[in-house]
Amino acid sequence: MTDNTSRERDDAVTDGGRASDDAATDGGRTSDDAATDGGVASAGAAQTHRDTDYLSEEVNLLKPSTAYMRDHLRIVWAGFIVWALAVFGPVTLTMLAPGPMTTTAVPVLGFPLHYFLVAFGAPTSALVLAAVYARQRDKLDDKYGIEHTAAEPADSGSVDDGGQQG
Repeated sequence: MTDNTSRERDDAVTDGGRASDDAATDGGRTSDDAATDGGVASAGAAQTHRDTDYLSEEVNLLKPSTAYMRDHLRIVWAGFIVWALAVFGPVTLTMLAPGPMTTTAVPVLGFPLHYFLVAFGAPTSALVLAAVYARQRDKLDDKYGIEHTAAEPADSGSVDDGGQQG
């Protein structure tokens, strides 16, 4: 793990040389908003995320520190397993049973089964997995009360690139 204790917390300059009170450093959020993957945590179970200091928390993919992380990792690991089967399954089946995989043709297009599964099945499964992940993530965010709203625009007088106003 990385030790972040060497970073001074009371420095006036943070985030690439911008002052800590600069509007560009926080994306326009107020200090009581919790940034969780672009959303704002509301009351309820999401309060844990608002109070969690993720820089000091241990991140362990096998033993997550919060319920939200545990549920999110369950979705990620399930998607990873399905992806691995979709990508490596046809190749492994072709190695284990080359006869049926190479001689069986897809009725519509006439391609060998192994070619069709790798050329069409793997990319299609990746698109389906992306859609399933997005839907599951939305359900998870709803469960924990995380709302994805657009941040309010910063003051018209603020500078977005961190430079000085002239």
